[in-house]
Amino acid sequence: MHSEQHHLIADTVQRLFSDHADEARRQCEATGDMPASLWQLVADNGLHLALAGAEAGGSELSWPDAYPILHGIGYWQVPLPLAETMVAAALLSGVGIEVPEGPITLIEAGRQAGLRLSREGDAFVLDGEATEVPWAGVSNRALVSGDGALALVDLSGAGVTITAGHNTAGERRDGVAFAQVRSGKVAHLSNGAPQEPVFLLGALARSAMMVGALESALDMSVTYANDRSQFGRPIGKYQAIQQSLAELAGEVTSAAMATQVACEGVSAGWGTASFDIAVAKVRAGEAATRAPVIAHQVHGAIGFTHEHALHHATQRLWAWRREFGSDGLWAGMLGRAAMAAGSGGFWQGVTARKLPAA
Repeated sequence: MHSEQHHLIADTVQRLFSDHADEARRQCEATGDMPASLWQLVADNGLHLALAGAEAGGSELSWPDAYPILHGIGYWQVPLPLAETMVAAALLSGVGIEVPEGPITLIEAGRQAGLRLSREGDAFVLDGEATEVPWAGVSNRALVSGDGALALVDLSGAGVTITAGHNTAGERRDGVAFAQVRSGKVAHLSNGAPQEPVFLLGALARSAMMVGALESALDMSVTYANDRSQFGRPIGKYQAIQQSLAELAGEVTSAAMATQVACEGVSAGWGTASFDIAVAKVRAGEAATRAPVIAHQVHGAIGFTHEHALHHATQRLWAWRREFGSDGLWAGMLGRAAMAAGSGGFWQGVTARKLPAA
């Protein structure tokens, strides 16, 4: 059962994004940049600080209560670094680093093969290149995770070169080259925290966003099936279409359930977070592969046209399923952990939602 805060946030998100997301997306497609006016509306409503602590000016929402924001990014295909900033603000406020104004992107150093991270006194020194960094070109700073610690890096400073890039949905995914760039003061993670918090929470955020895009594709498919007539009756009356829509709804529901369980788990602490998020990213990623096929089959060729809204959702699904770890990568982690548990520990690990590290 959802809390009152959850419903209030959901209502705010629906009003804000339903009124402004379409125009912002068209602006982003035309300019390749972040729509500043929509970001200002988001900031005015405090959505980017929803998960941050009160000392950072945040709302201190739990992940289940903040879920409608991440879901809404996917449902309305919002072209903003909102999810990244929410994750960054949550982690920063958790370790006592001041949350700066403006968008913040995320870099998990251990997942960037071309990036070298070293320690120098109380700071990180970054050298090399990070690829496909979300919204780096429009973000003021990057939260960098590595070596069991977190630090902020100024992306406008000397030694930083940003090369614009985009994912398949046209969202900014930039290359960032660092030439001996020194970060701000490093903050160490608490005992029991995961070694890759940016990667982990980034995967959870993407899972929630994918659920939103999946539900958008489902709603558009149901509407189209009821509106489009063939041989004198809506195509939704035909059993084959009904079966396809039922399969699509099953994919959406299972992904949503896995992601909501992961949100509940993170809010309860880090204990089951890795397991829960792995399951959510696997399930959402698999659904992001299967559901667009069904949705486009229901729509026929019209769903692929630039004028139709469906492709905005499906292109993001295809892009987001590989970001912060593909479903194959997370499934591999779960599989190796299950083998490490052995026959004696497998069932106990699954029911406790905590398998040993592979």
